[in-house]
Amino acid sequence: MAFAPMGPEASFFKVLDQHRAFLLADLRRVGEETPRGGTRPASSTEVLAAIENIIQDIIASLARNEAPAFTIDNRSSWENIKFEDSVGLQMVSQCTTRKIKSDSPKSVQNFALILKILSMVYKLVQSNTYATKRDIYYTDIQLFGNQTVVDNIINDISCMLKVPRRSLHILSTSKGLIAGNLSYIEEDGTRVNCTGCSTAVAVPSNIQGLGNLITDAKFLLIVEKDATFQRLLDDNFCSKISPCIMVTGKGVPDLNTRLLVKKLWDLFHIPVFTLVDADPHGIEIMCIYKYGSLSMSFEAHNLTVPAIRWLGLLPSDIKRLNIPKNTLIPLTKRDQMKLDSILKRPYITCQPFWRKEMEVMADSKMKAEIQALTFISSDYLSKVYLPNKLKFGGWI
Repeated sequence: MAFAPMGPEASFFKVLDQHRAFLLADLRRVGEETPRGGTRPASSTEVLAAIENIIQDIIASLARNEAPAFTIDNRSSWENIKFEDSVGLQMVSQCTTRKIKSDSPKSVQNFALILKILSMVYKLVQSNTYATKRDIYYTDIQLFGNQTVVDNIINDISCMLKVPRRSLHILSTSKGLIAGNLSYIEEDGTRVNCTGCSTAVAVPSNIQGLGNLITDAKFLLIVEKDATFQRLLDDNFCSKISPCIMVTGKGVPDLNTRLLVKKLWDLFHIPVFTLVDADPHGIEIMCIYKYGSLSMSFEAHNLTVPAIRWLGLLPSDIKRLNIPKNTLIPLTKRDQMKLDSILKRPYITCQPFWRKEMEVMADSKMKAEIQALTFISSDYLSKVYLPNKLKFGGWI
């Protein structure tokens, strides 16, 4: 099955096709040089055995008259992180750990919550059923207190068992959207066709269960904000620059949106670009898609797409396009701290053009939202800015 081309002539995609050829060559080189690692999907038997081993350790501790404790890798320390440009941020094999003790007033409640969720995971895996993080929270709202507590414990359990979170049979509620040249079959057999840009499709909650994915897309565009994504839909961007795919995580991406972007890259190896605000928050979001996050570094191989390129909005575009100062926003102290933090991260050393753009922002002490382009014209983003960037290779 192929999609009927509706967009520009083939010559429009010449530079994009050259970029894809470069990415494929680089992929082959990296594949030959670097063994692939990371957490792999675990079978139900493996997950059940891992949980049983933990419970046996607890029983053995009690038999010795010792207070049981969970030993969990410290996911919040940069000391436990190494960087590889072919993978991103990943947890080192021998990292510092923290103890969740059953006899400590500070951690006894957390110990109990981990034990409770472990028992729930065991039942889910054993019965081959699934639950969302929200479902787990609502089993006992008073006990858990808030959703963040549940989310953190699930990530800790995934890290402790050394299995991807989806192997725990716990799904996230998706907030992301997808549109453009893509069709697939969901786990229940439903055929979904994302072609046509009048509306978008919600990112599925079980990315692992997707099958028969089909696309002729020349590129995938990740859009930071929902408002910009909707504007591009209204302007029929996907039809005008067809074939392409657009995705938004509506800000900081949820796990499912990251898994979808990763799956599309692994299956089709099409160029992936980001469209984010020219501010530290937008750059941070782009880095999460490309290199991963500190808290999920233990699952980097399943989530990161280092081939991602920064398409816009570049800080240097602000001056190049003569965007008026009254449309710009001064950097706050928090912005400056975030920018300084990103500039110190290990992956910036292999991204000199990114560093240069961030230095432009730091020197100007100003940031800009994508909407600042509307001062030129309301459809400048979809009619001029993005087509020119894509046609002439205006990414870094």
